[in-house]
Amino acid sequence: MASHPSSSSGGNSSSAWTSKQNKLFEKAIAIYDKDTADRWQKVAAMVDGKSSEEVKRHYEILLDDLNGIESGRVPSPKYKPTG
Repeated sequence: MASHPSSSSGGNSSSAWTSKQNKLFEKAIAIYDKDTADRWQKVAAMVDGKSSEEVKRHYEILLDDLNGIESGRVPSPKYKPTG
């Protein structure tokens, strides 16, 4: 997941996301969709060390990234062929 300067809170270490936290976040948003009551509290409960505000902001950044890619503002990454 991309890192954005706007996602940091003055160098606060709690704003950094580990790969483990990202995986837990991905799993949680797959379980708790937009119609889930108290969605961000439930997602945060699955992501060690993150508050409901942090997971909500992380989701908003993810949507912004996706919208940028889909609109052509951000180029899709070029991956090397495998095999």
